[in-house]
Amino acid sequence: MRITNVRTIVFEHDLRRRLGDANNPAGRTRTSGLVVYVDTDEGVTGIGLGAAPGRAHAQALGELLLGADPRGVRGLWQRMADAEFKLGTVGAAAVGLSAVDLALWDLKAKAANEPLWRLLGADQPRVRVYASGLDMPLSDDQLRVFYQGMAARGVSAGKLKGGVDLRDDLRRLGVMHDALAASGAARVDLMLDVNECWTPKQAVRHVRTIEREFDLTWIEEPARRWDAQGLRQVSDGVAAAVASGENLRHPGEFMPLLDARAIDVVQVGRDTCGVTGALIAADMAFGVERPVAMMNSPGSFMAHAAAAIPNHAMLEMLDAGYGELFDIDQRLEDGWLVLGERPGFGMEFDADRLAAHTVSQASRAAGPSPAGRRAGAGRYG
Repeated sequence: MRITNVRTIVFEHDLRRRLGDANNPAGRTRTSGLVVYVDTDEGVTGIGLGAAPGRAHAQALGELLLGADPRGVRGLWQRMADAEFKLGTVGAAAVGLSAVDLALWDLKAKAANEPLWRLLGADQPRVRVYASGLDMPLSDDQLRVFYQGMAARGVSAGKLKGGVDLRDDLRRLGVMHDALAASGAARVDLMLDVNECWTPKQAVRHVRTIEREFDLTWIEEPARRWDAQGLRQVSDGVAAAVASGENLRHPGEFMPLLDARAIDVVQVGRDTCGVTGALIAADMAFGVERPVAMMNSPGSFMAHAAAAIPNHAMLEMLDAGYGELFDIDQRLEDGWLVLGERPGFGMEFDADRLAAHTVSQASRAAGPSPAGRRAGAGRYG
């Protein structure tokens, strides 16, 4: 089996509801993405999904793989990483590499006629999920409706977007807690994500105040993603675990944080240089007894990798039309995402729907962080 072609498509479409965080409190109503197809001489095609800015890198890296056996995924991952050596596997280069790596894993599983979770060695095709609203723009009533809807499906853990106003965070954590309690679970797990808008000292002060009322499972990105000493300062100063890593790309970027014992929950995702990079980072976390939490992905397709990570805790799940253009073989049952038997990631695109939403270039308004970093973040409050 040989790779004969690598094709890319960029799409953009409306979300079912507004998504936002501390950096974009008003939220956004559109999303975009990159589809990478890796074709072979045996008629098997792998599909990967990534962020639109990675398209040029995905195309260039794909050309390096022409004629290669796609089943040697780890070796091809290294070939791509080596090709980006001077620029570094960061930013658009990393998300382009990620999308190609995802397509290769999908292809490898399809060639074996197996779902990816089984090919990766998972013994159970399910992962526990937590509800993630990306909910800064939602009113209290909308917040309640969202988390009650997830509780009705057995979900007893949720992550609130906050960090702008402490009083709002306290009130909205209460709303989320009461809504999730309807799941009937003995414990409700509450997480707060402030998207790097605090300094370490601000984080300690605010989280200590919150902890007078709520038992936080984790505080997410309470300081800058690369600030090992600052994150360790927060971890030492509060009862909640510190979670971070979603915005790191190459697995090597996790090393200083793990070495400093700066993060208590290691977050990986599709852009952690794909399935390959996410598994490498998860293995590093395993070596120092740190749990891993998988970040959200369209249709939660990264659950296949999460199921194969022995130290995986919970997977982030959105419910906002993030995977509207394809069908995926899975179901949410009693708070667990159960994966099916369809080969690969189990994704099947609706060709007409995809064509109707194909664009030459995604708009900034449809990007994951259209407003950039919050003005004054880390300086005020």
